[in-house]
Amino acid sequence: MTGAAGMLGHRVVADARARGFGVVGVDVAEADLTDEAAATSLLAEVQPRAVVHCAAWTDVDAAEEREEDARRVNEDASRFVGRAAAAVGARVVAVSTDYVFGGEKDSPWVESDPTAPLGAYGRTKLAGEVALADEQPDHAVARTAWLFGAGGKSFCDTMLRLGAERDAVQVVTDQVGCPTWTGHLSPALLDLVEVDATGVFHTAGAGRCSWHELTVELFRLAGVDCRVEETTAAAFARPAPRPAWSVMATERPETPRLPAWEEGVAAFLRERIDG
Repeated sequence: MTGAAGMLGHRVVADARARGFGVVGVDVAEADLTDEAAATSLLAEVQPRAVVHCAAWTDVDAAEEREEDARRVNEDASRFVGRAAAAVGARVVAVSTDYVFGGEKDSPWVESDPTAPLGAYGRTKLAGEVALADEQPDHAVARTAWLFGAGGKSFCDTMLRLGAERDAVQVVTDQVGCPTWTGHLSPALLDLVEVDATGVFHTAGAGRCSWHELTVELFRLAGVDCRVEETTAAAFARPAPRPAWSVMATERPETPRLPAWEEGVAAFLRERIDG
């Protein structure tokens, strides 16, 4: 299990242990997977049956200025993990992103749709998908979107903080996607370890909404008294381009189906209250 200290990774470790799996969780402190020798040594020592590869460069805006750094983490590490996994006969389940698509569509993206990333983050994640497939045929790439959960930075955490500090927030209405709670994605990744199929699987929260609609629902459920005003992506410019349309669906019967994004938001808030 790579990226074990991250927002998603720590959840996968806990869920895997709850299923009775023997788990070795590593993060950059234990092994720098951008170093091929380190990746090879780690997997040779552990001899896993499967690797859930969550380690990634996830700072979308910083990737625009530091694309080579992002590439080392998202592409090189995926290549080295795949190569080392193939050497010990371990299946790899890796996490990827909706940012591999360009966003110009009016129906959900499915696995066979052509990719066309808009920015450095999407380019490096797509390169990681290709590198993994080249090195280890026994793999599953789980593309997901708009991830949020405990133990890391996410849009939902930011909005809850701003909602407590301000009378109003402005949120874009012209970017639409599938918010995905880590508590729903993590079991799906473990299910993909057992799936007798390879390639790409779209694993995002069911349904769709804009960032504005997500914030409205988040504040409603959390009881936050803060106006959610409408704005556009053009008015809220950021260093990295974002796909306008990130709605995802699957055309593969083997793909684990995730619950609706609204269920994820509610569970996320319950978990915050319960600690």
